[in-house]
Amino acid sequence: MHTVASTHAYSTVHEYIQQAKIQGLKLIAITDHGMALGDSPHRWHFINMRIIPRIVDGVGILRGIEANILNLHGDIDCDDGMYRELDMVIAGFHEPACPSMGIDKNTEAMIATIKNPKVNIISHPGNPNYPIHIDAVAKVAKEYQVALEINNSSFISRKGSDDNCRQIAQAVKDAGGMISFGSDSHVAYNVGSFENCLSLIKDIDFPVHRIINRSPRAVIEFFALKTGRYIEELAIL
Repeated sequence: MHTVASTHAYSTVHEYIQQAKIQGLKLIAITDHGMALGDSPHRWHFINMRIIPRIVDGVGILRGIEANILNLHGDIDCDDGMYRELDMVIAGFHEPACPSMGIDKNTEAMIATIKNPKVNIISHPGNPNYPIHIDAVAKVAKEYQVALEINNSSFISRKGSDDNCRQIAQAVKDAGGMISFGSDSHVAYNVGSFENCLSLIKDIDFPVHRIINRSPRAVIEFFALKTGRYIEELAIL
């Protein structure tokens, strides 16, 4: 979810927590955009996320970033100081940070990003503005234990994503990898909205045990696998 710290979003952390509680969600993730997007928070925003309580009103909170893919080398706008304070790093293409370079170079850049040890999830890889060689990306993601996101809002906001998302989910299924559902909420009312993701997964019979956010425990264990840090405070969930 994106908060008002990313100025094209419209809800505070507190408003997200309230809405998550109403919807019965046990765990949410704050993933404001990295600085290269242009209207994003300062790096101190990410470093200072340690002041946010782990659990508020029964809702667990993960500290994260949706970083930007910057180039062909797998570089992202999340430095070591930021990374040390975060539980999770999502990374993806956004036009202001890295314009589309064509299918071959987009694939090269995404694969290099998957190999970046800071990265846990690739955001909205089904974006039709950034075509990729889907099978190649899925195979490398499996090898490096990085999840590919099925972004619920892409079905609405990124026209042409439907078939790409279906192909990505099928490729991940065939490769034996993991997917992550993302609401990509920019306002609290959409937090936890996965109806398009669920419909797609049902259609292709994707194995539930390979969806990382199927439960709080699965989420915490997935991130611990890459970071080596198990968040004990959230184990109660």
